[in-house]
Amino acid sequence: MLDNNQLLRFTTAGSVDDGKSTLIGRLLYDSKSIFEDQLEAIENTSKQKGHEGVDLALFTDGLRDEREQGITIDVAYRYFTTPKRKFIIADTPGHIQYTRNMVTGASTANAAIILVDARHGVIEQTKRHAFIASLLQIPHIIVCINKMDLVEFKEEAYNKVIAQFEEFSSKLLVKDVRFIPISALLGDNVVNRSENMDWYQGAPLLHTLETMHISSDINKVDARFPVQTVLRPQSEEYRDYRGYAGRVASGVFRKGDEITVLPSGFTSAIKSINAHDKELEEAFAPMSVSITLEDDIDISRGDMIARSNNKPEPSQDVEAMICWLHNDPAKPRAKYTIRHTSNEQKAMIKEVIYKIDINTLNRKPEDVDLGMNDICKVKIRTTKPLLIDSYRENRTTGSFILIDESTNETVAAGMVV
Repeated sequence: MLDNNQLLRFTTAGSVDDGKSTLIGRLLYDSKSIFEDQLEAIENTSKQKGHEGVDLALFTDGLRDEREQGITIDVAYRYFTTPKRKFIIADTPGHIQYTRNMVTGASTANAAIILVDARHGVIEQTKRHAFIASLLQIPHIIVCINKMDLVEFKEEAYNKVIAQFEEFSSKLLVKDVRFIPISALLGDNVVNRSENMDWYQGAPLLHTLETMHISSDINKVDARFPVQTVLRPQSEEYRDYRGYAGRVASGVFRKGDEITVLPSGFTSAIKSINAHDKELEEAFAPMSVSITLEDDIDISRGDMIARSNNKPEPSQDVEAMICWLHNDPAKPRAKYTIRHTSNEQKAMIKEVIYKIDINTLNRKPEDVDLGMNDICKVKIRTTKPLLIDSYRENRTTGSFILIDESTNETVAAGMVV
């Protein structure tokens, strides 16, 4: 039985004009997740633009440039709820120059919807987005073969795209790939089952999203608790209370567990776990809690509590895949601030091992200049050890961002190899 409070984050990706914004508009419209005043405003805008019906893409294209050009530029987040689940949608741009926006929108997603135009099949941009979804370890990919109405709803067109995508995705690290033939414009197989494609026996898109099993996507083995702050209330009721607050990054913590505080290496046992004035028997990702220990240990922000028999590797030399997010190129051997969970250190990009050609997905070891939207493998050196896991095993403790010290702007997002 599904928990109706369970949150699923998904991102949409696809080439320009594949219908991403129209698909999200259709999802919101047919699932009745739009307020009346929003619907009225979109209907009026659609009339002004000369459309016969409602332009569904306007539900997500919020920027003026997006509406004028009919394209998506920035990541648009939309929230909606059905009786079975809550959803956050990240509608990401399809253009090559907005690769960084897709990386941002997809970094926390449980699932990625990749749209493919049934007339054109799998193109370079499809491969690019599938590669980024694989790089970001998104556990579930739903390939929506859109515009089936323009190929007369033929099963052959659907099967042709499946064959093309499976040939390419066999090289990627993707666990769960599903295919759904849809028409976002007409609504076939989006919320309601299509009468035009009775040959398709699978579920429509919304039902697939509502029933997708995501609980096992979280790492429940490696218990990691980055400390965000130390709680010392100093009130009469909590005179001697010393709690360590933060969000469980992965794994499960229980009262009585033997733990080690890193990087100091001191050991203790969990005395209590509290959340919202309630004492809990256990805490698991992604719960925000306060933990107290049996022993009085010097712990501060940036430290990590882990189970004694399963600890992360402290390392000052980190190999990672990074996506450069800033307009200005990376400066050779420049100092950056690296933010990893609740920990901040100074860091330097020691070496660019190779850059990935985002069009062909080939490695380019000779090209070491980092510009906006570039994806590459690098070696990073930090001033103090970070408590890391590989991104493949743990998306929270395996990810980080680099911040320019002079401007305080985020310049790169990274995934530990």
